[in-house]
Amino acid sequence: MYLFRITHLRLPNSVSVKELNSAHIKGERITRVVEEMSYWRKANHIHNWFVKNVQDGEDDCNEYYVTNDHIKELNEVCKKVLDDNSLAKELLPTSSGFFFGGVEYDKYYFHWVSHTLEVTNTLLEEMGNYNSFSVDIVYQSSW
Repeated sequence: MYLFRITHLRLPNSVSVKELNSAHIKGERITRVVEEMSYWRKANHIHNWFVKNVQDGEDDCNEYYVTNDHIKELNEVCKKVLDDNSLAKELLPTSSGFFFGGVEYDKYYFHWVSHTLEVTNTLLEEMGNYNSFSVDIVYQSSW
């Protein structure tokens, strides 16, 4: 499970990439930068949240655009679950399935909630710094 930030560059000629010259990548050809903002493994509760809130219930391993409002909502859900663990089953339920990991509300569950909170905090903090760039956030799972 991945969350990517794709920054589209409007002025590719302004990009300087000295270290990539040996790979035949030229700064003037770069039109976007893709960053892996998060990788989750067997965090079925996080995947379930994306399926329900971003993917309209479709669990098909396609790429889905995630809005700023989605990031804010997921951030709030993670905060609430970490502040009061008894809300986990209601706000961020686990989901069983092929290679989905455990469905217990254990240290692994809360590890991924904490990780997701860190990722969403970073995205929210950096949201105002996009300047004139066009930025997309994309979620994709792969089984």
